[in-house]
Amino acid sequence: MKKLHLIATVSIFILSAATAKTLLKPQIGTFGFDVAGMDTSVKPGDSFYDYASGTWAKANPIPADKSSYGMFNRLADLSEERTRLIIEAAAANKGAAPGSEAQKVGDFYRAYMDEAAIEAKGITPLAPYLAEIDSLKTNHDVQVMMAKLLREGGNMPIRVGVGQDGKNPELYIVDVAQGGLGLPDKDFYDTSKTQFEAVRTAYKTYLTTLFSLAKLDNPAERAAAVYGFEEKIAAVHWSRVENRDPVKRYNMTAPTDLAKQAPGLDWDAYFATTGTAGQAKYNVNQPGAVQKSAAIIAETPVSVLQDYLRFNTINGAAGLLPKAFVDAQFAMYGKALSGTPQLRVRWKRGVATTQAIMGEAVGKLYVAKYFTPATKARADALVHNLLISMGQRLDNLAWMSPATKTLAKAKLATYAPKIGYPSKWRDYSKLNITPDDLVGDAKRGIEFEYDRDLAKLGKPLDRTEWGMTPQTVNAYYNPQLNEIVFPAAILQPPFFDAGADDAVNYGGIGAVIGHEISHGFDDQGSQFDAKGALKNWWTPEDRAKFNASTAKLVAQYEGYCPFPGPQPAKQCINGKLTLGENIADLAGLTVSYQAYHVSLHGKPAPVIGGLTGDQRFFLGFAQVWRQNMRDAMMQNLLVSDPHSPTRARASVVRNLDAWYAAFKVKPGDKLYLAPADRVRLW
Repeated sequence: MKKLHLIATVSIFILSAATAKTLLKPQIGTFGFDVAGMDTSVKPGDSFYDYASGTWAKANPIPADKSSYGMFNRLADLSEERTRLIIEAAAANKGAAPGSEAQKVGDFYRAYMDEAAIEAKGITPLAPYLAEIDSLKTNHDVQVMMAKLLREGGNMPIRVGVGQDGKNPELYIVDVAQGGLGLPDKDFYDTSKTQFEAVRTAYKTYLTTLFSLAKLDNPAERAAAVYGFEEKIAAVHWSRVENRDPVKRYNMTAPTDLAKQAPGLDWDAYFATTGTAGQAKYNVNQPGAVQKSAAIIAETPVSVLQDYLRFNTINGAAGLLPKAFVDAQFAMYGKALSGTPQLRVRWKRGVATTQAIMGEAVGKLYVAKYFTPATKARADALVHNLLISMGQRLDNLAWMSPATKTLAKAKLATYAPKIGYPSKWRDYSKLNITPDDLVGDAKRGIEFEYDRDLAKLGKPLDRTEWGMTPQTVNAYYNPQLNEIVFPAAILQPPFFDAGADDAVNYGGIGAVIGHEISHGFDDQGSQFDAKGALKNWWTPEDRAKFNASTAKLVAQYEGYCPFPGPQPAKQCINGKLTLGENIADLAGLTVSYQAYHVSLHGKPAPVIGGLTGDQRFFLGFAQVWRQNMRDAMMQNLLVSDPHSPTRARASVVRNLDAWYAAFKVKPGDKLYLAPADRVRLW
């Protein structure tokens, strides 16, 4: 792509505050920020989160069908309502052309909403799969069945999938990785983690319940054996922190060597059944875990493995089966794991499931109706502005050597922004959907995606592909494509509002864009070069300086403890697990703050509502992270989510000198950090 010129000034696309007031009305408050949601009885230096959002938090309890509620949920609800209208319109159009996307979307949703038909069929849609599992005689038979179920979305102990070669990113390869757990992480199986004891008990109950609903004898005994199998697999898994290291995860291995290293699995049969045979080498993401998992499979009785496959088959389809199965699954993953008291109404589940199968088909209609070319143009310009600001930050870094800085700027110049929606939509013509076969439709949808990935092997790299649908409220950076992606649904208030004050927009979407840009230079992304290849392009001295600063950030976040104790139930943020996201929060805020000030062209920011420009910028940032969360969900995410809880994310402001000046934060305030202790990366 054309290289960006990192010029000294930033062009401005956001309407000035005065013009915005004339042409557009802010959707939140009088200037884009919810002043009423503040709790000004709290000192900003003691809890900036509560100062900016304390009253909002008290006034917005978590809905009964959610595990948390915040700004992301608010936008997700809006996207869900809009998507519902699109899907229901397709479902109402029973005369849609056969084979059209409208026919497929409509038929799938109608099948999902036909509860009477689902109840009448019971578990019979799974009968062919369960009968095949019944027929297995040997461990080898089980392994082949595992590979077959993997293609249909099964959660197997050893997973395979198509990805990019870490060191040759223009090539597609087959990845081999650990998997197979019914709980979110290996920590949940660790009996020393007492905070998860109730979850472990609930999971064993769930296993028993599914076996009972399937009318299998001795359900509790079967459940105990399956749990024991998963417990062994969990014990050999790499931790999430270990999995953050892309160098350790890059292990290109010939199939003959893999057979020697992990002899417990018939790799030839496994690869043949998954459709991935014939590769010269496979990337084994977690060699030790894969080797030990293969051995565990080999030594486990066939009867236990059959029950493990039965459970996976039923659990994977439970949401498509009669109410008894749906309720059992919700009792486990909704109530026990996330603390959510109420199951979502059926249309919401139907919309989510339809999107999971045909997300881009729905997204195409969503964009046509809700994302204007003008919005895309404004977002394109803002991303361009933030890229320029990041370049300026790189230019002025005192700690980075000229050699590394040159390569960093070259990487930034090759960033590929994707805004709103894909330039090429997914082709669903080969996907067969019928209105009276919900389970079959879902399995065909999963296999369609699996086969679409398989077809990439041996083909040129497709840089047009998206990892999210346009109606998703999120954003991401892909280091191997060196791209930043912002779906249409996130480009709305409180993240972005064309009628809002510039400062609020820069604090909101500006910091989010800066966050994603900076991922190319965090502890993981910085290990990939401008072409997306896993390559060390830093000098040892620069890397040492960077690591010293990030170690301070790790320690800072590990001081935040949502569950302060006493031991052993004490839970704090894992600073190593969340490091990449914490770096990006700090960098995004820093880069966007500079971009905001450049946008002023040397003029003082107006005072609006008694707040200075800097105050509005930081409050706009904090507003994005408003969220209430149930304790069970928080406990889950503290071990499984690479993002810090939102209260801590809002507190990253304590590393910026400008925040101290804006809110007169002084020594003795709880968030105060001495200048030498503030982490300064970009």
